[in-house]
Amino acid sequence: QVQLVESGGDLVQPGGSLRLSCRASKNIFTFWRMGWYRQAPGKQRELVAIYSGGNTIYADSVKGRFTFFKNNAENTADLQMNTLKPADTAVYYCNAREDLFSDDLWGQGTQVTVSS
Repeated sequence: QVQLVESGGDLVQPGGSLRLSCRASKNIFTFWRMGWYRQAPGKQRELVAIYSGGNTIYADSVKGRFTFFKNNAENTADLQMNTLKPADTAVYYCNAREDLFSDDLWGQGTQVTVSS
């Protein structure tokens, strides 16, 4: 079973930056999809950024502020978050799927809090 481990969550002031990292327990080169989701208190989990087939799709709310990086050599998928807003406060989850027919894999989540 592949494991995903997130890190990098923290408390940051509005306008600040954070970089989240997701490390997989196996080679991610052939993964069909990888990305990040988030869940704020009282809300449903939502897509932040998803990478598949060489393309990355971002939620409208993070376009131009967040950037997804996939590093096959290190088996990591990072999320660079700039110009953070209080509305970005949530638990961020790494997501992956090895192929089209496999189950979704999830990490344990990392807390991001944007507050002054």
